[in-house]
Amino acid sequence: MQIKEEKILILGMGNDILTDDGIGIKITKVLQNKFSFPNIVFDTLSIGGMEIIEYLKPFKTVIIIDAIKTLNGIPGTVYLFAPDDFKETTHISNIHDISFLNALKLGKKLNIPSPEHVHIIGIEIVEDMVFSDDFTPEVQAKYPEILIEVEELVRELLEKK
Repeated sequence: MQIKEEKILILGMGNDILTDDGIGIKITKVLQNKFSFPNIVFDTLSIGGMEIIEYLKPFKTVIIIDAIKTLNGIPGTVYLFAPDDFKETTHISNIHDISFLNALKLGKKLNIPSPEHVHIIGIEIVEDMVFSDDFTPEVQAKYPEILIEVEELVRELLEKK
């Protein structure tokens, strides 16, 4: 795989003690051992809004891996989004802050450096409000498939760079 020298961030988001909400963090930690390029930074965060904009400034490309709950979603489904694909999300925003999308727009208006490419990999979950280090049985049963699908998506996104 040829990777250009641009600075890339693969960012796991969520809270790894809130059942399925930690899936982005856990997958990012696994991926860190599968992709070793000097220009790729792996990290995990539990923040959103304007705080995350400050954090993303040095990167040209960002791949965010996070949990998502949709109305009739099937647990374990993996989605690929761009910021313009949605208006609000409960996971990439904080109830005391502006949404991730609005933070990106505001950052551009304020001339805050921001990534040229933002990709969001969302994984459909069941539970994100119960304290537990373990996934729900539905997500745990599909975890090996989820991991493979996310790894393939990340590989495809990196190859496009």
